[in-house]
Amino acid sequence: MAFASSVSCSRHNLRCTCSSTSETVKPNAIKIQPCISRRVGSITLISSLVLTATSNTNASAFEFRMTVPDQTAEEAEVMIRDHSRALLDVKFLLEAEDWREAQRELRRYAGYLKQDIYTIIQSKDGSLRPFLRKLYSDLFNNVSKLDYAARDKNVAQVSEYYNNVTNVLNDILSRI
Repeated sequence: MAFASSVSCSRHNLRCTCSSTSETVKPNAIKIQPCISRRVGSITLISSLVLTATSNTNASAFEFRMTVPDQTAEEAEVMIRDHSRALLDVKFLLEAEDWREAQRELRRYAGYLKQDIYTIIQSKDGSLRPFLRKLYSDLFNNVSKLDYAARDKNVAQVSEYYNNVTNVLNDILSRI
């Protein structure tokens, strides 16, 4: 007489399915449950891939470094004009509605400009810093909004935020 039964292993907290031809129960195979769930395994895999990935030379996101380690305020003041001009030259790409390229260039030059302005703010007198930081914040909030408007291909908002970026940038350059 053949029958199947289920046996619990109290030591390993497993359930085994067994079949037997007699009244005694003999285990056919022990089902071993993995100690790592799929979720933990996938998180581990993704995090290791992210941590070992090489840096991308394309400007697909804003740079988070605030200052260049060896950059002086004088060097930043020389470079700020070039980087601000390059940022404002994105207008031609926006007018041509080349949205992807405009976003790439916007992100690339905004990162450089962010470093330059922050370096200059750090070198200024303490009484000027709060106002310059406010302008800095306004500038890069408008740059972010311009980036989102370009992503959404919204011509009216692109024009509005580009004008805001131009005004705030001119204000910063006049005060530096």
